[in-house]
Amino acid sequence: MNAAQNPPKLFVRTVPLADRADSPVRRLPEAAPLAWLTEDEGLVGWGEAARMEPEVAPEGTAPTDNTRIGRAARWFGALLDNAEVEDEVRLPGTGPITFGTFTFAPTSPGSALVVPRVLVGRRAGRTWLTTITDTPGEDPEELLRPTTDPRPVGPLTWHPGSLSPAQWMDVIAGTVARIRAGELDKAVLARDAHAEAREPLDVRVLLERLRTRFPDCFTFSVDGMVGATPELLLRMEGSEFTSLVLAGTRPRGEDEESDRRLGREMMNAAKDVEEHGLAVDSLRTAMEPLAEELTVPSRPHLLRLANVQHLATRAHARLAPGVSALDAVAALHPTAAVGGTPTEAAMRHIARVEGMDRGGYAGPVGWLDGAGNAEWGIALRSARVDGHRARLYAGGGIVAGSDPEAELAETESKFRVMREALTDPED
Repeated sequence: MNAAQNPPKLFVRTVPLADRADSPVRRLPEAAPLAWLTEDEGLVGWGEAARMEPEVAPEGTAPTDNTRIGRAARWFGALLDNAEVEDEVRLPGTGPITFGTFTFAPTSPGSALVVPRVLVGRRAGRTWLTTITDTPGEDPEELLRPTTDPRPVGPLTWHPGSLSPAQWMDVIAGTVARIRAGELDKAVLARDAHAEAREPLDVRVLLERLRTRFPDCFTFSVDGMVGATPELLLRMEGSEFTSLVLAGTRPRGEDEESDRRLGREMMNAAKDVEEHGLAVDSLRTAMEPLAEELTVPSRPHLLRLANVQHLATRAHARLAPGVSALDAVAALHPTAAVGGTPTEAAMRHIARVEGMDRGGYAGPVGWLDGAGNAEWGIALRSARVDGHRARLYAGGGIVAGSDPEAELAETESKFRVMREALTDPED
């Protein structure tokens, strides 16, 4: 693309800031906030110093085609080659940085890399400010002007999604029949729902509610995609790679005893163990060609979140020289946890039966810095926010033993994350 051949000249400066105890979200202005947060750490940014939107692939492109991710990587590399950088902090997330969101399917619009004009980061007790401008010498502190308080959402009107619950359960039943007939092993199917507010939605209030309620998840806002995902597609620090695979879900129990019972049931349920094993196999297949060393535990552990619990496997690798974070993102997406197995057959089935375009839902979302450090998640437990409207998404893995009513209940549990974030507390 022309943007890659003629990148703008950028001046990047990172300076330390006195740490503050308040939420990083308090730093953000209302317009188009960028964020990646977990617990009390992370990155928030605003403004656009540069932006890249990869071309949408034509209809008929293979559903596993990830050339849009490669184009974005080349664009950011060219941007770095043309940047002047002064970094007084030198931690992952300092210096030049881009936030990114990639669509689930190559034929969907909505992929973007956004380089913020201003960024505030916090990590390991240190806080910093990065400014990225096209003119040198700007005073960084001048860019930290006071912001307004986040605005409550107000009354909401809810609208049904692309398929009714009954239609969606019919799709699940049909998918189970195809799996039992040997056409595929697993397909991850999703639903949507729509909310409309009277005023434009203030993403900052959603971010603060999500960050507070799900501190162990990755709360994100990138180019309209907003959510709190438990699924770490990858973390890169130097050549060290970490990924967290989640597949297999149960609700949380009403008390400690029922919570443990539900967790034990999932650990021993053939359906959930099969679903999780397929997701782990998909990661191993994708990463083995890129890694000098790859360690994947033989058994999953139980990960408990505020609303659900999952089977989880944390994998570690040392990547081969020259392999970048976006190379790994392109190799991993779509994982069996969000697409299915075999991948191409599952992706084609999803496009045929879901009745909607996922956009950025279940696609990679995260950030990348100039040193190659990165954190990318999968955009789950999320919504697409556009002015007054939010489109929510939730899905689940379908295998031979899936029950349509149970799968519907699982999506309702997952919808709760964004429904509660959009709902103002009662006075």
